Amino acid sequence: MRARLALAGALLAAAVTSVAAAPTAWAGPADVLTVDAYGTVAEDGTVRLSGTYRCADDSAGPVFVGSTLIQADRSAGIGGTRAVCDGRLHTWTNSSVVKEPAYRTGGARVEATLMQLTATGPLSLPMPEFLADATRTVTLN
Repeated sequence: MRARLALAGALLAAAVTSVAAAPTAWAGPADVLTVDAYGTVAEDGTVRLSGTYRCADDSAGPVFVGSTLIQADRSAGIGGTRAVCDGRLHTWTNSSVVKEPAYRTGGARVEATLMQLTATGPLSLPMPEFLADATRTVTLN
């Protein structure tokens, strides 16, 4: 009897370990977007922002992560990244050179969107569908 209990315990431990090691299914919303707390601004004016995203399906059209940086009265779009929609968590990084007036180190706000281009209407023109968005106060280093 003790041997059976020991074997059952070992099998249970192995099952728990294999489940913990396996990728877990996402139980929340299918499309999620985050912005990291820090971005960078280089001497040449290159701004780099990043975060994470998850999207489940891009069969209706390509999906992109776009970002806008706002500091004082200045606002500029910072790059765009093509998303991979496979239900897994991915990182995104957008960068752009912004010269006049340049961004400075310190506080700023980032508005990011996860957007899909979907062919709609009688002409099948690609129209944006916003899947998720995120806004965050960040520190530019």
